Parts: sequence; C-alpha cells; structure tokens
Amino acid sequence: MGKYAFQEVDKESGTITFEVVRGMQAGKEFYIGMCSFATIYHHFKFNDDPQIPPQMRAQRKLRESRIPQIVNYIINNPKDYILSSITVSVGGKISFSSPAGENARIGKLIIPIDAPILINDGQHRSAAIKSVYQQRPEMGNEKISVVFFEDKGLHKSQQMFSDLNQHAVKPTRSLGILYNHRDTFARFIVTLANDVEVFRGRTEMEKTSISNRSTKFFTLNGIADATRYLLKLNTKTIPSDKQQLAVDYWTEVARNIPEWNLLSEKKVSPAELRQNFVHAHTNVLNALGMIGHILTTAYPDAWKQKLRGLQKVRWERDDEIWEGKLVIDGRMLKTNLGIKKASDVILVSCGVNKTLDEFEGQKSRK
Repeated sequence: MGKYAFQEVDKESGTITFEVVRGMQAGKEFYIGMCSFATIYHHFKFNDDPQIPPQMRAQRKLRESRIPQIVNYIINNPKDYILSSITVSVGGKISFSSPAGENARIGKLIIPIDAPILINDGQHRSAAIKSVYQQRPEMGNEKISVVFFEDKGLHKSQQMFSDLNQHAVKPTRSLGILYNHRDTFARFIVTLANDVEVFRGRTEMEKTSISNRSTKFFTLNGIADATRYLLKLNTKTIPSDKQQLAVDYWTEVARNIPEWNLLSEKKVSPAELRQNFVHAHTNVLNALGMIGHILTTAYPDAWKQKLRGLQKVRWERDDEIWEGKLVIDGRMLKTNLGIKKASDVILVSCGVNKTLDEFEGQKSRK
C-alpha cells in the first residue's frame, strides 16, 4: 500500500491528517490539501443512497455509466492523467494546527477518523478513484487535490451542491430547484409540490422528464415553469396572497380534470394517462399556467367557476383538436406556439372568447 499513503491515517490517535493551505471564502474557513486514493477509498462517503428521498440528500444519484470512462482514462494514462479537485464537507470537530501560530495559512488539518467526509462535488471522480484503487491497489499513493469545508448541515451541503454546479455541468433543472435554498421561488415551488394534493408524492424531484413506467406524474421544473406563467411575478419575493393563489389555483385545476381525480383516487396509473392524454405532459401544464394568469386577473371573482370548463375539454391525445398544436402524427411536441394555441383552445372551453394574444394586446394598450 505504501508508507506515504498511511501517513494521512493514524489509527492509534483515531485521526486523519492532511497538509493544507487555509483560506477564507465568504467569511468561512476552508482548506486545500492533497489526498491519496487509498484514503478516498476508505473514508470518503457518497450521499446517494437510493432509499433516501432526494430532499434528504446533498447530491444527485451517481450515473454509473460515467464511471468506467474515468477509470479507463486513469488506468490507461498512469503517467499522464489530470483530475480536477474534489470538494467535500467534513462532519464532526475538525482542527487546524501550525508551528507558525494560529494565524498561519499553511498547516495541518486534523479530522476524526470516524467523521463523515461527504462529497459535494466530484462524486463521479471519487467513484472512479475507488474503482481504480480496487483494481490497482499499487496506485493507492496517487493524490488528488481536495477542498475541505466544515459540514454545516444538510441545507448548507445542498446549497453547496447547487452553487458548485451553477457554472459547471449543470444538474437537472428539477434538482437545481430542489437543492437551491437561497432562491425564494425555488423554495416556494418545493413547498407547493407538497401543499397541492395532486402534486404530493407524484412529482419527480430530480429529473426533467418522466419514464414510461414511472409512478410520477409531474416534474418539479414543470410545476415551476407553469407557476411562473400563472403568477408572472416582477420581484424575487412572493407575497403570501400569491402563494395561496397558486395553491388554490392548482387545487381547483385538479378538481376539474376528471382523469386527475382518478389519479388522486388511485384508480388510474400515471403511465396510462401519459399514454392517452395530453394533460399528462408538461406543455399542457404550462398552458394551464398561462390561462390561469388570464382567468385570475381578468375574472378575480369568477375564475373558479370558469375552470369548470376544464371538465368539457377533450383531453384525449388522439383528438384532432390537438393535432398541429401539441401532437403531430401521434408524437407529443413542445413548442411555444403550440402551447399558446392549446391555451386558446382551453380558454374557449372555459367560456372565454379571447385569445392569449388578445389579452396581452389589451394589457399593452392600457
């Protein structure tokens, strides 16, 4: 295994020690050091247990298909590979010491051997390193740079994940919303997905699309986009009356779409609805958000009655009314023009004889 690798880990004292450079970022200390493959293998943890719900994790799930490519790259280029830094959060009490005194920048970071070291960024690199170490234990002395932060709890770790990925390969929009604790609208949407009965437990919180066999019916990013159309907020804050309006509106929509009622009563599966009805797709959710803005602003005292017209809409996917708007030759499409045309169809069923463009034109003339 090599003597140098084990200098990091001292089982007698129960500590792991790294030589690091200490810095400050946003008023918080962090440390940059080098870590061996062996230590990563034995002590770095993933927070991607599939049994843990997404809102209780601080990372997306590993995409197993990515790992062999990185493994092969390292093994096939043992003298010429390059890996960027890993970022981790360290639980438990950590300490920094230096012969130069408490204000020194260079010293040793000491971590309890049983402290959780959770990967915030670089989990696929870490998984590949673990696999390389299993296959080639002689590479246990290889090093990679690691940025250490002190763990400040689940919300902080999730926010770190969201921030670190804003300017890298982005996570899915749903996951970005779920883990973004700084954005007021994102937090509101996560709450909305739980407050509206038809959304609760039926929302895909991580992906932006839903597989045919999934038990989910909505996506978190789909709910976010549709609610933006509904509320059309001009500020980052969301007044309490607007928050309640969103809950009331989506609850009323669900009440007036017969198949959504069957879904709530568990009398039909999401897969059946996706196969046969246009309202099982995000483009119609967006259209419902668009008409919601019209109804709640133009008919503030009567929008609930207007929504009863949803019961009369022919939602079947093969109905000719959707051809060229949402469906072409049996395939669901998503275009802005198609969504607007679908919105106009739904408005007519709700007893409104103006199009979205006419309402927008009327607003611009005021």
